[in-house]
Amino acid sequence: MKKTPADIALEFVDHINSHDTASLANVMTEDFLFVDGLGQEVRGWRKMDLGWKGYFELFPDYSIRVDDLFAQGPVVGLFGYAEGTFAAGGELPKENRWKIPAAWKAVIRDGLVAEWRVYADNEPVWKIMRIKRY
Repeated sequence: MKKTPADIALEFVDHINSHDTASLANVMTEDFLFVDGLGQEVRGWRKMDLGWKGYFELFPDYSIRVDDLFAQGPVVGLFGYAEGTFAAGGELPKENRWKIPAAWKAVIRDGLVAEWRVYADNEPVWKIMRIKRY
Protein backbone atom coordinates (compact mmCIF):
# COMPACT_ATOMS: atom_id res chain seq x y z
CA MET A 1 0.00 0.00 0.00
CA LYS A 2 1.32 3.46 -0.94
CA LYS A 3 2.25 5.75 1.94
CA THR A 4 0.27 8.95 2.30
CA PRO A 5 1.97 12.31 2.91
CA ALA A 6 0.79 12.06 6.53
CA ASP A 7 2.45 8.62 6.86
CA ILE A 8 5.70 10.01 5.48
CA ALA A 9 5.62 13.04 7.80
CA LEU A 10 5.04 10.81 10.84
CA GLU A 11 7.86 8.53 9.71
CA PHE A 12 10.09 11.62 9.55
CA VAL A 13 9.10 12.45 13.14
CA ASP A 14 9.95 8.88 14.18
CA HIS A 15 13.43 9.28 12.64
CA ILE A 16 13.87 12.59 14.47
CA ASN A 17 12.79 11.03 17.76
CA SER A 18 15.21 8.14 17.34
CA HIS A 19 17.99 10.55 16.22
CA ASP A 20 18.48 8.32 13.19
CA THR A 21 20.31 10.72 10.89
CA ALA A 22 20.92 8.04 8.25
CA SER A 23 17.19 7.37 7.95
CA LEU A 24 16.45 11.11 7.99
CA ALA A 25 18.86 11.57 5.08
CA ASN A 26 17.11 8.77 3.18
CA VAL A 27 13.71 10.46 3.37
CA MET A 28 14.80 14.03 2.48
CA THR A 29 14.85 15.28 -1.10
CA GLU A 30 18.15 16.41 -2.61
CA ASP A 31 16.94 20.04 -2.42
CA PHE A 32 15.38 19.65 1.04
CA LEU A 33 14.47 22.94 2.75
CA PHE A 34 14.50 23.38 6.53
CA VAL A 35 13.14 26.60 8.02
CA ASP A 36 13.37 27.27 11.75
CA GLY A 37 11.10 29.39 13.92
CA LEU A 38 13.02 32.56 13.02
CA GLY A 39 12.80 31.94 9.29
CA GLN A 40 16.44 30.86 8.97
CA GLU A 41 16.87 28.36 6.15
CA VAL A 42 19.09 25.37 5.51
CA ARG A 43 18.99 24.01 1.96
CA GLY A 44 20.01 20.57 0.80
CA TRP A 45 19.91 17.25 2.60
CA ARG A 46 23.69 17.14 3.04
CA LYS A 47 23.77 20.41 4.98
CA MET A 48 20.72 19.37 6.95
CA ASP A 49 22.32 16.04 7.81
CA LEU A 50 25.10 17.98 9.56
CA GLY A 51 22.46 20.19 11.18
CA TRP A 52 20.60 17.22 12.65
CA LYS A 53 23.82 15.72 14.01
CA GLY A 54 24.78 19.00 15.68
CA TYR A 55 21.31 19.52 17.13
CA PHE A 56 21.21 16.01 18.59
CA GLU A 57 24.59 16.66 20.24
CA LEU A 58 23.21 19.81 21.89
CA PHE A 59 19.97 18.07 22.89
CA PRO A 60 20.67 14.31 23.18
CA ASP A 61 17.13 13.55 24.36
CA TYR A 62 15.30 15.84 21.89
CA SER A 63 11.89 14.58 20.81
CA ILE A 64 8.69 15.68 19.15
CA ARG A 65 5.22 14.72 20.29
CA VAL A 66 2.49 15.07 17.69
CA ASP A 67 -1.01 15.53 19.13
CA ASP A 68 -2.83 16.57 15.95
CA LEU A 69 -2.17 16.26 12.25
CA PHE A 70 -3.90 17.67 9.20
CA ALA A 71 -3.06 16.91 5.59
CA GLN A 72 -4.12 18.51 2.36
CA GLY A 73 -2.51 17.03 -0.70
CA PRO A 74 1.27 17.02 -0.25
CA VAL A 75 1.19 19.42 2.74
CA VAL A 76 1.00 18.09 6.29
CA GLY A 77 0.56 20.21 9.42
CA LEU A 78 1.62 18.67 12.71
CA PHE A 79 0.87 20.14 16.13
CA GLY A 80 2.17 19.21 19.54
CA TYR A 81 5.30 19.70 21.63
CA ALA A 82 9.06 19.63 21.28
CA GLU A 83 11.20 18.85 24.29
CA GLY A 84 14.73 18.10 25.29
CA THR A 85 17.60 18.89 27.59
CA PHE A 86 20.52 21.14 26.76
CA ALA A 87 23.65 19.03 27.29
CA ALA A 88 26.28 20.49 29.61
CA GLY A 89 29.60 18.69 29.66
CA GLY A 90 28.02 15.41 28.65
CA GLU A 91 25.42 15.67 31.40
CA LEU A 92 21.68 16.40 31.15
CA PRO A 93 20.93 18.57 34.20
CA LYS A 94 17.26 18.81 35.19
CA GLU A 95 17.45 22.62 35.11
CA ASN A 96 18.38 22.42 31.40
CA ARG A 97 15.14 20.60 30.50
CA TRP A 98 12.58 22.37 28.31
CA LYS A 99 9.25 21.64 26.65
CA ILE A 100 7.54 24.01 24.25
CA PRO A 101 4.39 23.97 22.14
CA ALA A 102 5.30 23.63 18.49
CA ALA A 103 3.93 23.08 15.02
CA TRP A 104 5.58 21.75 11.89
CA LYS A 105 4.78 21.93 8.21
CA ALA A 106 5.96 19.10 5.99
CA VAL A 107 5.80 19.22 2.22
CA ILE A 108 6.05 15.80 0.62
CA ARG A 109 7.28 15.26 -2.93
CA ASP A 110 7.72 11.90 -4.66
CA GLY A 111 7.48 10.05 -1.35
CA LEU A 112 10.17 12.19 0.34
CA VAL A 113 10.16 15.19 2.65
CA ALA A 114 10.99 18.26 0.54
CA GLU A 115 10.37 20.86 3.24
CA TRP A 116 10.22 20.93 7.04
CA ARG A 117 9.21 24.17 8.76
CA VAL A 118 9.20 24.66 12.49
CA TYR A 119 6.83 27.07 14.23
CA ALA A 120 7.81 27.52 17.87
CA ASP A 121 8.83 30.12 20.39
CA ASN A 122 12.33 28.96 21.29
CA GLU A 123 12.95 31.67 23.88
CA PRO A 124 12.81 29.16 26.79
CA VAL A 125 15.50 27.07 25.05
CA TRP A 126 17.69 30.09 24.27
CA LYS A 127 17.38 31.26 27.88
CA ILE A 128 18.70 27.94 29.14
CA MET A 129 21.52 27.98 26.61
CA ARG A 130 22.53 31.56 27.49
CA ILE A 131 22.53 30.83 31.20
CA LYS A 132 24.78 27.82 30.73
CA ARG A 133 27.06 29.26 28.03
CA TYR A 134 27.85 32.70 29.45
